[in-house]
Amino acid sequence: MAYTIGKLAKAAGVTLETIRYYQRKGLIEEPVKPLQGYRHYSEQTVQRLHFIKRAQQLGFTLKEINELLFLDSGHCDDVRQLAEQKLQQIEAQINSLTALHGALQDMVSGCGRAKADNRCSVIDALSQNGEK
Repeated sequence: MAYTIGKLAKAAGVTLETIRYYQRKGLIEEPVKPLQGYRHYSEQTVQRLHFIKRAQQLGFTLKEINELLFLDSGHCDDVRQLAEQKLQQIEAQINSLTALHGALQDMVSGCGRAKADNRCSVIDALSQNGEK
């Protein structure tokens, strides 16, 4: 099946600007425009757009996705290595977010304690410039 850019966007669940951006970034090819008419995209392009969106949902950047697309199926060890690196990055982010969650939770729980001077404990904590 051949898709115009509008039908491609709808089939892939993206915007026209997303398709144009991915073309500029080299993630998908821009078909040759016939002298009269519209460019036509293949079903492979729909599948590639789905691949890109799924990879983004897993936290891969467009640069990393471009690497994955370049490596393709023939370089499974290299792809696994990229996926392991992404997993380590995500685990580090989770640890960082967990620490931030605890710190913010402590600040919020401090709000419930009444102070004689009516100061906000969250504002005070954020104003401490790294001091405890």
